[in-house]
Amino acid sequence: MVVVDQAALMERYHKHIFPATAPMYGDNPLIVDHAKNQYIWDVEGNRYLDFFGGVLTVSVGHCNDEITERTIEQFRRVQHTSTLYVNPVMVDVAEMIASKAPGRLQKLYFTNSGTEANETAIIAARMYTGSMEIITLRHAYSGRTQAAMSLTAHGNWRIGGVTDPYIRHVKNPYTYRFPANMTEDEIVDYCIADLEEVIATLTNGKIAAFMAEPIQGVGGFITPPPTYFKRAYDIIKKHGGLFISDEVQTAWTRTGQHWFGIEHWGVEPDIITSAKGLGNGSPVGVTIATPEVADALKGTTFSTFGGNPVTMAATLGTLKYIDENNLVQHTYEQGQVLMQKLEELQSEFPFVGEVRGKGLMTGMEIVVPDGSKTPDAARTAQIINVARKHGLLIGKGGLHGNVVRITPHLNIDPQDMLTGMELLGRALADVSK
Repeated sequence: MVVVDQAALMERYHKHIFPATAPMYGDNPLIVDHAKNQYIWDVEGNRYLDFFGGVLTVSVGHCNDEITERTIEQFRRVQHTSTLYVNPVMVDVAEMIASKAPGRLQKLYFTNSGTEANETAIIAARMYTGSMEIITLRHAYSGRTQAAMSLTAHGNWRIGGVTDPYIRHVKNPYTYRFPANMTEDEIVDYCIADLEEVIATLTNGKIAAFMAEPIQGVGGFITPPPTYFKRAYDIIKKHGGLFISDEVQTAWTRTGQHWFGIEHWGVEPDIITSAKGLGNGSPVGVTIATPEVADALKGTTFSTFGGNPVTMAATLGTLKYIDENNLVQHTYEQGQVLMQKLEELQSEFPFVGEVRGKGLMTGMEIVVPDGSKTPDAARTAQIINVARKHGLLIGKGGLHGNVVRITPHLNIDPQDMLTGMELLGRALADVSK
């Protein structure tokens, strides 16, 4: 372990790094020394069970041996070509993803991030339909470029101004935040009516696409009722639009039972975007489309690092590991355990207003325990801090910063799941005093 003067390091950090990237973990920044499988160690030697995975990105464990070996082998073979040349491993990855994708999604464009994947999807939808209008959901998060922030409907992340006048945001079926006397069906009716009204009043009736995360990530793991996406799909198709499923966080078996999150809702999108867990920490983004949509993106476009052979080797290793270890089933089974444990904690601690999610993508909404559902961001921050002191890393999200995000690695050992839940329970008990 390298000895680090933490004060001196942070002085150098603040001198040279944009302040907008300020570390946000706990009272003091977590300075990482190394990581392996389910654990991260800081420079003081403290070990943490990682239940956030670098924001759902380290999908099958830190420095996974199988993926690391594939990556090193590719580094020694060829490191970079750009898309001016063909590298076979990119084709291997494309074929494997196409074999797992739902419906007719068979053509792919590789980039470096979810932001780029989303922008590629928007361009393709507009070129295919000839329309500019994009409909997306409130509380959505789509990335950090100007266009992606225009898509984002989460005020904390819309910085520097937004520029796209053709993007419309509609009410999302955030059931916990609707009146308690409304049924799920009534909530869906309300949201579908809002979708229809926005199209009727703010567009010319012809749209390019509807874009949505199956489970909203930064928004706080908001999970829609079973009927919502099917009904929204019908409206979008009636107005000539495509359905874009933003799976930057929900894909690659993260939600259990399926490779892609949208499959839980029985909808076949025209485009899927993804990133994060696809490369187990390597920078990769992908836009997957039906042949006719992909072919509509006319002209030549270029991504210097999209489909990079080293990144593709890591990506192929990740996909094979998920497939060969049947993590689609494992994620579902451990997700059932996780949800059961969270529901037990909810019954014990009245400030846990709701638990939600699917598979290993779950959240707890923390509220003032007076029946008002008032978001409690201060207690949420305490939970994150205290959990770290107990040796557990978890995340935070939601418009008001009051949702605890819990996302263990897809290959989590059952004993680690129980240990993590025990540590979380201790943290909740501590902040309840």
